[in-house]
Amino acid sequence: MIRSLFGELRSKVAGKGIKIVFPEGNDERVVRAAARLKFEGLVDPIILGEADQVKNLLKQFGFADQNYTIINPNTYPDFDKMKELFLEIRKGKATPEVAEKLLRDVNYFGVMLVKMGLADGMVSGAIHSTADTVRPALQIIKTKPGISRTSGVFLMNRENTNERYIFADCAINIDPEAQELAEIAVNTAETAKIFDIDPQVALLSFSTKGSAKAPQAEKVQEAVKIAKELAPDLALDGELQFDAAFVPETAAIKAPDSDVAGHANVFVFPDLQSGNIGYKIAQRLGMFEAVGPILQGLNMPVNDLSRGSSAEDIYKLAIITAAQALD
Repeated sequence: MIRSLFGELRSKVAGKGIKIVFPEGNDERVVRAAARLKFEGLVDPIILGEADQVKNLLKQFGFADQNYTIINPNTYPDFDKMKELFLEIRKGKATPEVAEKLLRDVNYFGVMLVKMGLADGMVSGAIHSTADTVRPALQIIKTKPGISRTSGVFLMNRENTNERYIFADCAINIDPEAQELAEIAVNTAETAKIFDIDPQVALLSFSTKGSAKAPQAEKVQEAVKIAKELAPDLALDGELQFDAAFVPETAAIKAPDSDVAGHANVFVFPDLQSGNIGYKIAQRLGMFEAVGPILQGLNMPVNDLSRGSSAEDIYKLAIITAAQALD
């Protein structure tokens, strides 16, 4: 049976009253996506910005007839309460003056709304860098127990087919060590379940089961050992070349004893360089839709957009963020 991924996700989040913060309320793409989500009953958006500017955009797009939560950080009535909590979280790493300045930044302010339970997640990055989005999330929301750092995955999807895969890490960690790579693998398997993917995890390399000798391949071998200790029931294997991980005939030759080779659907790249190249090849030559980066490992969902994102991209990432909030 052919399934529509975003059809499934829309059904999962619809009517749940999930609140997602959009810090970039001065951007037309963001406001258009937020309004559509509100109109379809998928998300209750919290839009940050000047109220008059946001309302003018909503009116321009024909969505002004609904009630929206619009917050201006500079006039927020509970700003002092937010600042007090921020100082407590940072525990001497920020002065009151620094806290005041940081919380006027829409990304810090938006993440604090999530931390305070006033929102369930945040989507930003249409006009901000990845660092601008991720830094406040790491400082305020922080990573889950047992996860040393966040990572960024892409959902590689062909809508209205059963072809969907997860690629990691394609956005955050430049050269993860074996322990970090193992954590990424286990965490990515959990992310895959949000999309109804039964994770079959392959840790990729230019080597398959010791066919090449090099420190880069040994790092992946070590990561596989650690990952199996972290999640002994997870279907996971490596090190595998991509063809051994994906093609059954090749797997039968190169990794005949593997329970993952030949049918992997979650691919963990050994470093950011290969991950970023890999997902873009699949996107441009393989004609897959690349949705993400989806940040994982945080205690509450915060996701980063590409600055070239369309309103459709923002809409879809917000739905994914809402689904993460339910998980």
